[in-house]
Amino acid sequence: MSVRDDASAYEGALHRLLSLADVERMAGLGTARPKADLSRMRELARRLGEPQRSAPTLHVAGTKGKGSVASMAASILRADGLKVGLFTSPHLHTFRERIRIDGEPIAPGAFADALDAAWPHVEAMAGEGEARAPTTFEALTAMAFLLFRGERVDAQVVEVGLGGRLDSTNVADAGVAVITSLSLDHMNVLGGSIERIAAEKAGVIKRGAVVVSAPQPPEADAVVEAAAARQGARLLRLGRDIAWEGGARDLTGQDIEVRTPSHRYRARMALLGEHQLENAAAAVAAAEALRSGVSEAAAAEGLASVRWDGRFQVLSRYPYLVVDGAHNVDSVARLRAAVADYLPPGRVTYVFGCSGDKDLAGMAAELAGASSRVVACASRHPRSVASDAVAAAFRAAGATAEARGTVAEALEAAMAGASADDSVVVAGSLFVAAEALQAWQGIDGEVYPEFQAGAAARAGAR
Repeated sequence: MSVRDDASAYEGALHRLLSLADVERMAGLGTARPKADLSRMRELARRLGEPQRSAPTLHVAGTKGKGSVASMAASILRADGLKVGLFTSPHLHTFRERIRIDGEPIAPGAFADALDAAWPHVEAMAGEGEARAPTTFEALTAMAFLLFRGERVDAQVVEVGLGGRLDSTNVADAGVAVITSLSLDHMNVLGGSIERIAAEKAGVIKRGAVVVSAPQPPEADAVVEAAAARQGARLLRLGRDIAWEGGARDLTGQDIEVRTPSHRYRARMALLGEHQLENAAAAVAAAEALRSGVSEAAAAEGLASVRWDGRFQVLSRYPYLVVDGAHNVDSVARLRAAVADYLPPGRVTYVFGCSGDKDLAGMAAELAGASSRVVACASRHPRSVASDAVAAAFRAAGATAEARGTVAEALEAAMAGASADDSVVVAGSLFVAAEALQAWQGIDGEVYPEFQAGAAARAGAR
């Protein structure tokens, strides 16, 4: 596969990719294409020569912390001497972030080449009828596996896009699976109970695999245990088989010790928050399972060097500015705890926007007591809720809230009204986090006409 660093080829590839049915973009806006099995993705993989089989796979599913666990596990494996492919979603600034080789987003030309390789098969399947046409995410998943095969990676760390059992990434036969903390999310797709959601997530467990499971609600834990038993998989539970303990911490990082059945690891990790200690323990255990023993030095280096933007990321002080992608009730509760742990006492202003398929009322109720002010916004993403509706939900929960149009406008208003002792926290969606980072750091994030058309339609419906 040739690599062309060609911006125009990349732009053309993006338009082709986004011309496909995009369930991710339209979730919550209408009826998603029904998916009863993985036959469409399996057929695409078969036509491409089963690229997902080219390297050992570490597969990460769950509700919260999937991206953080995947990023940390990949960083540890890389520090231990492996060439590592990482596939995650969504992205912050460019689609290329979703596919990384040794920590670096793939080049624009490589992205275009990968789609060129997959496209004849995508078109051929589309010619067999709408139900057979691959979606945007299916094509992107195939591209990731093609690139990992072409780069001859030693290991591939793959984050589930949505659910697990029927997710496109589940065509990989993963020897190690991680189930991160589970809670109610995407209920319109995955089901309205924690048991149903757990069953979907546990669908990534393969025959004879090692499964690392975060602490779960009892109902979810029982489902994961039963799924592992059916597959003859070895189940390692955090808090039972794997122990971890935090140590000294400040805004530069935090100490952690992880104890697995065979090793003890000590590290100073870059990611902040009590929840990231749990995620780090899962990442260390999973990397150890894939690598058949990872050195303590590699774990320490991997956790110290990993960067995962938009996850309790401190951008400035006096006033403090923090960006976090928390996007459901449980994750905003963890964010609220991290704010109390890491930031000085004082007024907290939340810049908040979320997607239409989220529990806005629940998140507003969780954060209203932690903030004397909310500045509501809407991202460019077509799934985002209008800022007026976000502000109304926070007012109903008892908070003082005002609506601004864009994320950049809301951030500017929040910072203008903050004193040196205050904190401004951006939350509610990774899309909102991305636009806040772009506004603050002067980053030119990608803008997609396909997304803007949805945003225009939403604005017209207000």
